Amino acid sequence: MKELIRKLTSVSSPSGREEPVRALIKEEITKHADEIWEDKLGNLIAAKHGGKTKVLLAAHMDEIGVIVTDIDEQGFLRFSNVGGINPQRLVGQRARFANGTIGVFGAEKLEENQKLTLSKLYLDIGARSAEEARQKVSVGEIATFYHEFSDLGERIVAKALDDRIGCAILIEALKRVANPQNDLYCTFTVQEEVGLRGARTAAFGIDPDLGIAIDVTGTGDTPEAERLAIKLGQGAAIKVKDNSLITHPMVKDLLTDLATKNNIPYQFEVLPFGGTDSGAIQLTKAGVPAGVISIPCRYLHTPSEMVDLNDVEAAVRLVVAVMETKLD
Repeated sequence: MKELIRKLTSVSSPSGREEPVRALIKEEITKHADEIWEDKLGNLIAAKHGGKTKVLLAAHMDEIGVIVTDIDEQGFLRFSNVGGINPQRLVGQRARFANGTIGVFGAEKLEENQKLTLSKLYLDIGARSAEEARQKVSVGEIATFYHEFSDLGERIVAKALDDRIGCAILIEALKRVANPQNDLYCTFTVQEEVGLRGARTAAFGIDPDLGIAIDVTGTGDTPEAERLAIKLGQGAAIKVKDNSLITHPMVKDLLTDLATKNNIPYQFEVLPFGGTDSGAIQLTKAGVPAGVISIPCRYLHTPSEMVDLNDVEAAVRLVVAVMETKLD
């Protein structure tokens, strides 16, 4: 799966501009689905038929980025965020626009005790004037982090593992499933990072009986980290709660039972922040029982997110187990 993950993370596809990664995913799954279509918002949906119960499995395609709001007289770009951005993690990092233009994040001098905010940052694309900058980039264009994929053995580092790793897991599960027992709707969603938007419209159209998102989660296993029970290498995480969702007890029990029955390593996740596509799926129409299979990830929303491939494999196996369990 490393090569698949490398390809998925190398593509630049911020929220609202998911076309490149959608094309790549479509190429990977075409031979493994009964039907494939794109909805009006841009979600890619691959259906595989196998039973009466409709199961929506969602992984979001989009990644965080920055959008140009102004170009000053010296050619420096001012910007706003597209998704959650921590200003303190940007200085010295690089970003890439769709046309290949590269920029470096810099910061203005701060007064004593002044907090670094996005308004104090700029993007330097090497231009010497506003006119030269405008020849490369326009106001309204979006850039994503520019960072290479790094293979550390059992662990990998890349930008956009949130949530290209979920996309890779869903692709691999779709390839592996041999005997689907439910009608599966493997949905690669858009605009999750800016409000769970794609999942909301996809779930409304599919009207599932069960919804499961596949997404990353934070960890508590680095020095002086926030007190979280999640650790890299300890298995797939079964979400109990985050800011968008309290997992339906039936879904939590289903995932726990399947992991135990199939000897899949797992851990429970209680996240005091954030949210996933399941937060939108659960509120569709009259309501949908929903949950999340999470992949522990260090350094979330930075150019160097890290996951353990053992956790990735555990998540693939758990997704396949859901696909092959009759839920009628």
